Amino acid sequence: MSNTPIKVIAFDVFGTLAKIKQKISPYKKFIQWLHTQGHTPQASDAVMVMSINGEFQDIATHLGYHIPQAFLIELHKDLQAELAQIELFTDSLPTLKRLRENGYKIVLCSNSATPYGMYISSLIKEIDLYAWSYEVHACKPDPKIYKYIIDQLNCQPNEVLFVGDTPLADVQGPTNFGMSAKLIDRKNGQTLDDVLMDFL
Repeated sequence: MSNTPIKVIAFDVFGTLAKIKQKISPYKKFIQWLHTQGHTPQASDAVMVMSINGEFQDIATHLGYHIPQAFLIELHKDLQAELAQIELFTDSLPTLKRLRENGYKIVLCSNSATPYGMYISSLIKEIDLYAWSYEVHACKPDPKIYKYIIDQLNCQPNEVLFVGDTPLADVQGPTNFGMSAKLIDRKNGQTLDDVLMDFL
């Protein structure tokens, strides 16, 4: 157990707790279609998609476009195929369970489009808070998403440890906000035990 004041451990999802075995990227295809319809390509297009709570047509409607039925069916088919490619790392659920038993509150904080968050929520249920970008309407490293965590759990930034695989979103963003952070490198075989040994 750690002597730090950490009370909450927040986890990124994809690349940290879960992986997509084979990416199909339906939202990339959707964004490319928006560009063909006259939507000016912007660096923030992916952020926009993950900050709106809804399906493809909800996002298109928000921008003033209508998706043809055949293409909408194609997008949904691709989406279902990609969701079926999601699997949790073998240590994810056991580690979350041990952390909860040790008294830590657990948060999932992810930049995700709505269907991905809903799917992960069905796989990882025993937690204290979901901080999905589409519900907060902000993506990491926007401070708004970290503030959502402390507001919802009534804690201080220095009581939160953030764990993730992306330096900007999961380390720099949280630490700029006053949280602690640890980077996990799943691609090189690092496990949650390696990163969280002081807390397990």
